[in-house]
Amino acid sequence: MEQQYRLRKNAQFRYVYRKGKGGACREMAVAYVRGARLMVGFAVSKKIGNAVTRNRVKRRLREAFRRELPALKKGQYVITAREAAAAADFSRLQLSLRSLLRRQGLYREMP
Repeated sequence: MEQQYRLRKNAQFRYVYRKGKGGACREMAVAYVRGARLMVGFAVSKKIGNAVTRNRVKRRLREAFRRELPALKKGQYVITAREAAAAADFSRLQLSLRSLLRRQGLYREMP
């Protein structure tokens, strides 16, 4: 995923957590705030595992989200991994992300 889509600052994450609407499933939670451009941040706690495990989870979540980019509404997203994400394979994470985004109505309407 390109650098221009990333949330980096702590203030940006806090804004999405405070103002956004959220939803969750077994592997992850998603918070969303409408905005002018699409941006996303990923949060993986130290509860998930060691650095290797956390980075693997982040890479998988980034790739799953990147595949959904063209169909998503503009805004700021924060995806927070849960402990079950460490044991889940990529296809399970991708399926969970899609169902979570669909449940929250975050896909654009296609004509």
